[in-house]
Amino acid sequence: MGILNTTPDSFSDGGAYLDERSAIIHAEKMIAQGATIVDIGPQSTRPGARKIPSEEEIKRIGNIIKTIKLIHSEIMVSVDTFYASTAQYAADQGADIINDISAGQFDPEMLPTIARSNLAYVLMHVNSSYETMHQLREEENLAFELNRYFSSKLKTLKDMGIKSILLDPGFGFGKSIASQYDLINRLSLLVQQQYPLLVGISRKSFIYKPLGKNPKEVDDRTQELHYQVLQQGAKILRVHDVASTRQTIERFMSEAKAKI
Repeated sequence: MGILNTTPDSFSDGGAYLDERSAIIHAEKMIAQGATIVDIGPQSTRPGARKIPSEEEIKRIGNIIKTIKLIHSEIMVSVDTFYASTAQYAADQGADIINDISAGQFDPEMLPTIARSNLAYVLMHVNSSYETMHQLREEENLAFELNRYFSSKLKTLKDMGIKSILLDPGFGFGKSIASQYDLINRLSLLVQQQYPLLVGISRKSFIYKPLGKNPKEVDDRTQELHYQVLQQGAKILRVHDVASTRQTIERFMSEAKAKI
């Protein structure tokens, strides 16, 4: 899953793909490098970011979904939003997935909209409100907390008729550096055969801050961690650096095949 941020304020690539032409060019580049899903992010959710309304998200998406699907019908398009109205616009434009960091908690119409649209849905672990989503929570057993959280949310989603669901542990949202590294080593405890595990650690601060580097300088370390989460059962990696991640996936698959 290649990240396409159409924002002026994302933490590592804000402002790079503000117009449709540059966004499509970057999407094309990621697809050529091996991305099978393009995840469009019209709103930054980094700590301290300015919250924008759905109308602005829709303006930033524009015709990007339609254009990608027209050129690459085989590619899945995901839209990163916590607004039901943006999700509906994305569905109308031909999107395949809604990547909702809020688990339906920031907009009461989100889950009913997903149920009606029949889109795939990324269910992420996060604190219960926009204002507290980055508030640090120390859990003695984070994997246990995530399993409890997912079990409860999955029941709600299934009761509403939402069937195509991916699970996201929510790296970078309200978790300490130590707890996130511990979670990487325990990801297999979250794996459920019916629900693919999506992991988004690309350019996250728990990787680059301890190393004293900036987000674009830690790809080698990120690929080491990508390999670990693949070993732990992750099925989808949400990334900025598609080419190097594709190499990591291919190495993992080759080594896994050799062990059979």
